[in-house]
Amino acid sequence: MRIGELAKRAGTSTRTLRYYESRGLLAARRTDNGYRDYDEDDLRLLREIRTLQDFGFDLEETRPFVDCLRAGHPAGDSCPASLAVYRRKLAELDGLIDRLSDVRAQVARQLAEAEAPAPRCEMTG
Repeated sequence: MRIGELAKRAGTSTRTLRYYESRGLLAARRTDNGYRDYDEDDLRLLREIRTLQDFGFDLEETRPFVDCLRAGHPAGDSCPASLAVYRRKLAELDGLIDRLSDVRAQVARQLAEAEAPAPRCEMTG
């Protein structure tokens, strides 16, 4: 299939596909007339990349998953390098959750203090 059809089926743009190609994540074959040519395996790679990016993985973090699929494995996460990326991402997410929990606790304390009734001043005299 040509680049336009692949982009449409993958839900992305041809520009993105050319960028992935420049980064070595997508390999285009060329027809005799010079057009890029892709197949269902390329669509599978793109879907893997897009899914991981939807989960918050940056483009370089998707590389081990793509390499795993290219090596003929049934899933992009069935290789040790992919599992290592999952572990790093989980550690990163745990750190973010911890920081967000701390911020949440601080905001809750500030809100509680702001909503607490102000002490009354008694007037003498």
